[in-house]
Amino acid sequence: MVFAAIHLNALAIAAAVLSSIAIGFVWYGPLFGNAWMAEMGVPPDFGPEPSVLKRSMLLMLAGATLTTLALALILELGRASGWTAGTSLAPAFYAGLVALFVWIGFCVPMLLGSVAWEGRSWRWFGINAGYHAAALLASAM
Repeated sequence: MVFAAIHLNALAIAAAVLSSIAIGFVWYGPLFGNAWMAEMGVPPDFGPEPSVLKRSMLLMLAGATLTTLALALILELGRASGWTAGTSLAPAFYAGLVALFVWIGFCVPMLLGSVAWEGRSWRWFGINAGYHAAALLASAM
């Protein structure tokens, strides 16, 4: 069975999850928070209820964990040496490729759907697509 040979580093996964969350706080805070809120139609003085904030944080943690686990599995399955198909290239090379392909193949099309069908702006698209690219790259590394 393929999955029997997969060894995931729990500490690396935890670090990747935390990096994704940290990037989100910076991205949607000081970097692009005001622009994102304007695009979403959220008033600048908005503050969520504590129960809503707690739920959102838990969902963000769950999403970052699922994404990181999926990236780790894809990276492990994609190594040539894992399949005894040859030598593997540097881990950073595979990490960068996986992050790029996941971003192009999954994130960008879903965000484009929001522009096409939900009337989201290209500015909104750029802010969110940029976050996903940065978070995926950091998590994959």
